[in-house]
Amino acid sequence: MIKSEFFPTTVYAEDVNLDNEMFANEIVAWSKKDKGLQKTNVDGWHSETNMHTMQPFKTLVDELMKMQHKVFKEEWLAREPILGNMWANINYSGGYNRPHIHPNSLYSGVYYVKTQPDCGRTLIYDPRPGIQTTMPARKKGSPPQHLWREAHLDSKQGRIIMFPSWLWHCVELNKSNDIRISVSFNFIQHGF
Repeated sequence: MIKSEFFPTTVYAEDVNLDNEMFANEIVAWSKKDKGLQKTNVDGWHSETNMHTMQPFKTLVDELMKMQHKVFKEEWLAREPILGNMWANINYSGGYNRPHIHPNSLYSGVYYVKTQPDCGRTLIYDPRPGIQTTMPARKKGSPPQHLWREAHLDSKQGRIIMFPSWLWHCVELNKSNDIRISVSFNFIQHGF
C-alpha cells in the first residue's frame, strides 16, 4: 500500500524564558485603566491591539519575530514577516473565547503569560469543510492524530503557539479560581 498525506495544517510551538511576572503585572495594570474591547472574549478583558508598540513587551515581540522567521523558512515564504497587531487577554474564572479566525492575516498565535491547571486549553478545529459532513463509526480507543476533528493545546506558561490565521480556534472555560493571561497576535507578509 502506498500512503501519502496531503494538505496538512501545521501548528508550531516554542517554549521561551521571558519575564512573565512583569508581563502579568503590566497587563493587569493596563486592564484597570482601559475598558478594552469586546471581541470573542466572554467574561474576560481584551486590550487594544497596539501592544507590540509598547516598550514593556519588546522582549516578547523580539521572540515572536524570531519564531515567525523560523515559520516563514519552514513554509517556504518569501519576503519578511510583519507583526500587524498584538493584544492581551485576561480570562477571569468562568471566562472563555468563542470560536473564531483572524481575517486579513497570514499567521496568528498565542503566548501564555499566566496559566494554571483548568484555566482553559486552546482548541483548534479540523479546517476541511467536507470532513464535517460525515461521522463514520470508529474503532474503540484513541485514533491517530491525523484523524482528530479537534485538538486541545495545553495552556503552558512561557509557550508560543503559531498557526495559519484561517484555522478556527477557541479557548475553553477557565475553571480555575485565578485569571488566565495570554497575548494574541497576527503576522502578515511584507507587501501584503
